[in-house]
Amino acid sequence: MEKAKLHVKKGDTVLVISGSKDRTDPKTGEVKPGIKGKTGKVLAVNPKDQTVVVEGLNIIKRAVRPNPRNPQGGFVEKEGPLHVSKVMPVCPNCGKPTRVRKKEVTEGGKTRRIRVCVHCGGALDTKEK
Repeated sequence: MEKAKLHVKKGDTVLVISGSKDRTDPKTGEVKPGIKGKTGKVLAVNPKDQTVVVEGLNIIKRAVRPNPRNPQGGFVEKEGPLHVSKVMPVCPNCGKPTRVRKKEVTEGGKTRRIRVCVHCGGALDTKEK
């Protein structure tokens, strides 16, 4: 599979547009949280698999053997990957979930392509990393 250009980058705030909703377990009555409609910050992007890891969403449990980093062992909860098609960036200017357009901007004689919001035209890219 070929690496693809993605519409989200590490550090973006994204909205999950598809996935599981909150549901109640019929046996225990416990409410299990879903991920649809929740927002979070992108922690990692994997262009090869076209997945993103979003802070606090899609929590999975993994059994870990005792090791020097985790001498206790046991179960560890961490964020799992989501397919990039399930998330939409949130514009920092207007606060709406948005599609992304590319725009060429000339600064100091150099031309860069930046991501802009479709709704307000504000830049999604920031200089800070």
